[in-house]
Amino acid sequence: ATHRWNGARRRQPLAPAPPRHAPAARAGRFLACLLALAAGAILMLCVTLHRPEPDASAAALPRPSSPTPISGGGYAVVINTWKRYDLLKRAVAHYSVCAGVDAVHVVWSEPREPPEALRRSVLNCSRGAADVGFVMNRGNSLNNRFRPIQGLRTDAVFSVDDDLVVPCSTLRFAFGVWRSAPSAMVGFVPRIHWPADPRGNTKEYRYGSWWSVWRTGTYSMVLSKASFLHKRYLDLYTNHMLPSIRDYVTENRNCEDIAMSFLVANVTGTPPIWVQGRIFEIGSTGISSSKGHDLRRSRCLNAFASMYGHMPLVASTVKAVDSRTSWFW
Repeated sequence: ATHRWNGARRRQPLAPAPPRHAPAARAGRFLACLLALAAGAILMLCVTLHRPEPDASAAALPRPSSPTPISGGGYAVVINTWKRYDLLKRAVAHYSVCAGVDAVHVVWSEPREPPEALRRSVLNCSRGAADVGFVMNRGNSLNNRFRPIQGLRTDAVFSVDDDLVVPCSTLRFAFGVWRSAPSAMVGFVPRIHWPADPRGNTKEYRYGSWWSVWRTGTYSMVLSKASFLHKRYLDLYTNHMLPSIRDYVTENRNCEDIAMSFLVANVTGTPPIWVQGRIFEIGSTGISSSKGHDLRRSRCLNAFASMYGHMPLVASTVKAVDSRTSWFW
């Protein structure tokens, strides 16, 4: 007999179809993984540290101990100026209101003392609680910017040119970096040195400007035109560093910043610290833009290395960055 079923067969429930947006979700997860890997790669930090052994002739050069850590306090701003009174007034007005500034000292090296009208005008530019005063010098030498200052109440000194303006927030961050390493120079303008002939045995060096730092990511100096340093280095520079180095700076009207970098590196055996931050140059171009500038700076490097008996500068690839203003942190 033939048996027929009355009605439709019972069907098994179908498996739910995958949502249409699944490929997009997978792509999103993949993109997130890529971003995570990229962020991890950016956070990798390479440090290149090298401390060369000094030659025997370096034993004659004093190597005082590093400055002791600080316990608190603010910092003094030391402005180096030369016949740019409008720029000087703007610099004093700006730095006098930055948080943490205890005093503003103007290094005066012109043949004549500042006229009373100019003195009052500069002092009246102060808009904050910081004291403002002049540091008078008889002779015109770039070494004057590193002369010890009587009555300095802070360990930290921010050395700056009269045509450079560093925003107060950026300055506050750099001061925090310096407090973590008070024996180091901490600044915004990095420079590099390297052997003139890396494959040879001759101990000659070349000076590398900003573009060399940008290309290699390496530096061994931060210029004193915008940098923090311990006040003790002012005494070491003026009273303990080789007089022949100060004589060279005076005669050539150049390289006092390189001389200070040599001094600090020779004392500490460590590199400076480059702080990333925007600074503003409000004056005209200086000697750094003149023809043959790098060649003259290279001569300074070799002259100072010869006087020291070795090359004290130490290279680094470390850069201090305020993560609050960076997209990747």
